[in-house]
Amino acid sequence: MSDVINDVMLGAPPPARALLFDLDGTLVDTAPDLANATNVLRAHHGLAPLPFATIRRQVSNGGSALVTLALGFDIDHPHHSAARVLLLNAYEQAVATYSRVFSPLDTWLKRWQLNSGLWGIVTNKPRRYTEPLLNALALEPGALLCADDLSVKKPSPEPLWEAARRLNVAPHECWYVGDHLRDMQAAKAAGMTAVAVGYGYISEEDDYRQWPADVWFSDCTALVAALPTMKPSLC
Repeated sequence: MSDVINDVMLGAPPPARALLFDLDGTLVDTAPDLANATNVLRAHHGLAPLPFATIRRQVSNGGSALVTLALGFDIDHPHHSAARVLLLNAYEQAVATYSRVFSPLDTWLKRWQLNSGLWGIVTNKPRRYTEPLLNALALEPGALLCADDLSVKKPSPEPLWEAARRLNVAPHECWYVGDHLRDMQAAKAAGMTAVAVGYGYISEEDDYRQWPADVWFSDCTALVAALPTMKPSLC
């Protein structure tokens, strides 16, 4: 709790009326199920499983990145598209077997939902995989924006603006929490408080403290320690 608290105090971010979260690696630990799907693809090609830690670092970069990691097929490889379909089909069949809301964010979010706190999810994950995951985890965001809901996705600010509109709050009243550079870019462009977390799916060469955020948290416990002070406005 040392330098993390200093980061929060130095930024002195405004209190939030609504909380918006990225999904994979920020709100929900989906890496175990995505790692399983990646290794299903490896097995299909007669390859041994990759270590979980190796796959975890690539999860936020999407299915194409996982195909490249698993098989070495770049996106222009003639078999990349078919491999991506196989991987995503394997994932769809087991989208919430091991995925869980990060602890202690899970406990905080249950209380927030029970108290009718305003919150939403803005993700670059397609709705096809997002809705079954949220249903399995009993998550009911007041606003949900997926990759295929608008003509643009993060780092464009439009999905964040639409989430704020659905929650009936102004963008500057929102915190957007994410574990990727594009999350911070989208939040800043949207006029929201950009909250970077370092516990997500971050590659070894990436330093989340260099992202253009307003606040940085190294772990989920530090993030949750700041959230209880952010209560819905009475006005």
